[in-house]
Amino acid sequence: MADDVIEVVLVEDNDVFRETLELLLDVTPDMRVVASVADGRSALEVSADLVPDVVLMDYRLPELDGVEATAAIRKACPSAAVVVLTASVEPEEYDALLEAGAVACVTKDRELEEIVGAIRDAAGHGAPFC
Repeated sequence: MADDVIEVVLVEDNDVFRETLELLLDVTPDMRVVASVADGRSALEVSADLVPDVVLMDYRLPELDGVEATAAIRKACPSAAVVVLTASVEPEEYDALLEAGAVACVTKDRELEEIVGAIRDAAGHGAPFC
């Protein structure tokens, strides 16, 4: 991590949501989106190559779902924290994500400040969150 900038890989299959979130994160002073991809397999590839601080990933993805991609990323890139961003998650899905190595799960209806806070917390740059 250069100059205390949190490097983020963004993984979201909805192009409009992904592009919007990328723009919003890129104007956050302490964050930089180093890659933005639409599926779990690409997330694994770019994460292994770029070794980001945080992978912000949708749960429901083509190729590898959030659980599969989280487990694969944590194995290939153990220093990267995975934060799952999803529309909704069932309790058993949440448990599976945590078991796979995700550090947090945030719903997409949260304010941007909460999503940014979850990224900072995952990277060790913020106070613990609920």
